[in-house]
Amino acid sequence: MTENGVNAKNVIKIAGAYVAWVMGSGFATGQEILQFFTSYGYYSFILLVINLAGFLLIGPVILQAGQEHRDDPEYNHFVFFCGKKLGWFYSNFLPLALFAGMVILISGSGATLEEYYGLNHYVGALVMAALALAAYIVGFQRFVRVVSFIGPTIIAFCLLVGIVTIIRDSGGLNTVNQYSEIMEAKQPVPFWWLSGLLYLSYNLNGGSKYYSALGMTGTSGREAMLGGIVGTVALMASIFLMNTAMLTNIEKCGVLDVPTLYLARLIAYPLGAVFSIILIMGIFSSCSAMLWTVSERFVKQGTKKSYIFAACVCVAAFLLGLLPFSGLVGIIYTILGYVGLVFAGCVIYKRFKK
Repeated sequence: MTENGVNAKNVIKIAGAYVAWVMGSGFATGQEILQFFTSYGYYSFILLVINLAGFLLIGPVILQAGQEHRDDPEYNHFVFFCGKKLGWFYSNFLPLALFAGMVILISGSGATLEEYYGLNHYVGALVMAALALAAYIVGFQRFVRVVSFIGPTIIAFCLLVGIVTIIRDSGGLNTVNQYSEIMEAKQPVPFWWLSGLLYLSYNLNGGSKYYSALGMTGTSGREAMLGGIVGTVALMASIFLMNTAMLTNIEKCGVLDVPTLYLARLIAYPLGAVFSIILIMGIFSSCSAMLWTVSERFVKQGTKKSYIFAACVCVAAFLLGLLPFSGLVGIIYTILGYVGLVFAGCVIYKRFKK
């Protein structure tokens, strides 16, 4: 259905693919939410407001700018928003940042399969590396059609697990302060407000190239922007529910690699099994997008050389992904968040200047 030049199906497709980027191993397993939100207790709800405002200010703007420059083969979103010098720095830093993100995602797949099915960490990591390479070979447009369904699926599942857990264990919210030691051990930075800014900047800076390309799939700037808005609202609703659910069970969730899987299993064991598959899908969506973005920076897509390059990236990410998952999340995401703060400020400045 088209209204005012906007195709609702295209908006939903863009929103789903937009969310799929964030729904990687850190988010879907709950480890990312646990560290950057839940570990700060009741302050986590203020962090949600910070991220809602930030994602609405920045994400849709990147998507819209991508759509408006869809016919410009030389378009560089970093240069567009930050200028030549700073844009050059981010353009060259991005591949390293996304490769680090791939390492976390591949490690997360190993942690998920190990914690629920008892499979060797190496097996889960190898499977994810192979799936990401297969998605790259298929091509970006086909990949978007696939991951646009994955994002909403994960959102729906997180909403289900979150709502049921909150209704059943709401009394746990009254005892959160009793487990301050457990929460403090998970905090990536000492200041709660800084955690919110780092989460925002990491996701939007790291995903900016992907968001620009995603915006180009829309038929109008308005479509691209609406897709970003719808995706942001769905994403924050999911974070709110999962954060609250983990707070109600912080004693157990605070010491697990995959707390969301634990919550699903508490509801019903079969539900946990299904959710484990959903988690792998979420990891796949982000890992594949990162691989595409890294490779696009160095080689022309669709060539034999690009496939060889992507295979080498996957092998390297697999080897590093054998390191402990929760430690990788806390260290890498925090560093990348600091680097992305300036880019986030540039996008906001450009928006209000325009």
